[in-house]
Amino acid sequence: MDKVGSYEFMAEPFHCDFSGQLFMGHLGNHMLNAADFHSTDRGFGMKRLMTINRSWVLSRLAIEMAEMPQQYTKFRVETWVESAMRYFTSRNFAVVGEDDALTSHHSPLTSKKVYGYGRSIWAMIDTETRQPTDILSVDDGAINDWIVNDKECPIAKGGRVKMGDEAQLVRTIDTYYNDVDINGHINSVKYIEHVLDLWDLEWYRGNQIRRFEIAYVAEAHQGDRLSFYREQTTQNDYCVRIVRSDGTECCRSKVSFRPTL
Repeated sequence: MDKVGSYEFMAEPFHCDFSGQLFMGHLGNHMLNAADFHSTDRGFGMKRLMTINRSWVLSRLAIEMAEMPQQYTKFRVETWVESAMRYFTSRNFAVVGEDDALTSHHSPLTSKKVYGYGRSIWAMIDTETRQPTDILSVDDGAINDWIVNDKECPIAKGGRVKMGDEAQLVRTIDTYYNDVDINGHINSVKYIEHVLDLWDLEWYRGNQIRRFEIAYVAEAHQGDRLSFYREQTTQNDYCVRIVRSDGTECCRSKVSFRPTL
């Protein structure tokens, strides 16, 4: 079995926005599905971990896109493990299509059309204590057999999202059944969707998402109210802090746009 997994998806029309492009949230969901398919096929996925009271949780995600797949377009998400440490593992993604003479976005090593890339950091937790646990203790560190350190992922790693006291409260929302995932906390992708909803439709008519970063700090659960604080740091960059009902910061995000007009 190859160390790099490749999984086909389609930009289904009801997963696309008003412009016919795949929503960033759905792309993130495809990446997380690809990660689960890849790890499950190789013996360290959620299905295996649940039998020993372990689970993967996403710690950081960065997605940088040259363009988004258009509706009905088939594409593939390639994914591979870049490194593994005691408490964290890094996993990369490439979103690719078939060769297309009409686009300039191509990998220099292949004929594949490259839509963009992703980088992620994952932790393994004990499902009973909710505390981080040793990744390398599972099956004598078998994850090390799948590390790929010679495949390019030419985007920057997610960094610390720095925000000042001037960030303004722009929205507070309630959380419900549809916000909760298999781990019992607010779904990683739901945070992405809630952050991107801070800008209205008119904004997206003139701006596209170039890069999206999110770092998860603490869990939130159904019933928590989430408050969103936003700060503009450059002409095209915004940072967002999400705080739950008790004042605990859940995550921080950075969104970089490019004008389309």
